Amino acid sequence: MTRPSAQGPTDPTVQPVPASVVERVDAADTTLHNPKRAVLSLGANLGNRLETLQGAVDALADTPGVRVKAISPVYETEPWGVEPGSQPSYFNAVVVLRTTLPPSSLLERAHAVEEAFRRVRDERWGPRTLDVDIVSYADVRSDDPHLTLPHPRAHERAFVLAPWHDIDPGAELPGRGPVGELLDAVTREGVVLREDLELRPPE
Repeated sequence: MTRPSAQGPTDPTVQPVPASVVERVDAADTTLHNPKRAVLSLGANLGNRLETLQGAVDALADTPGVRVKAISPVYETEPWGVEPGSQPSYFNAVVVLRTTLPPSSLLERAHAVEEAFRRVRDERWGPRTLDVDIVSYADVRSDDPHLTLPHPRAHERAFVLAPWHDIDPGAELPGRGPVGELLDAVTREGVVLREDLELRPPE
């Protein structure tokens, strides 16, 4: 669970991770056989948004075969694909995992976490208590309509790219290129870093 070395401990965009947590997570990696790196995007715009995102992080960390390696800062963003002001704003974050679960099982777990927070799928761009999307899984590229990898719209969403870049400036989105370059190519309008909020790493 490492952070970019260029980020100092007082950098507001990176929450500190206790050394004991780093040691436990890194030691736990030795129990995973051939783990893969996965990036997940979290979002919520109903209810207690921060509490919901924290609950999602904790639920993912409690999943057998999953280790949470990094958690991004929290961003507040305007809803995507709807009329301005028609929905509450979102809290968004990105988590980086190491997992032995195959993509299909990780998707099932993501959906189970959403359902635990009473996610309703009545409307494509509707408000939601929790949204958990798999942004990328190792270097896998798939056009499967059930789970397209990488996420087909991640490259144009600042609310995914900005928090991902915060915790992994050298990251690349398979088939699209460096996350930093993708972020430079999109607008950050309506995507605001909330320095007053943070998500806790798993204990």
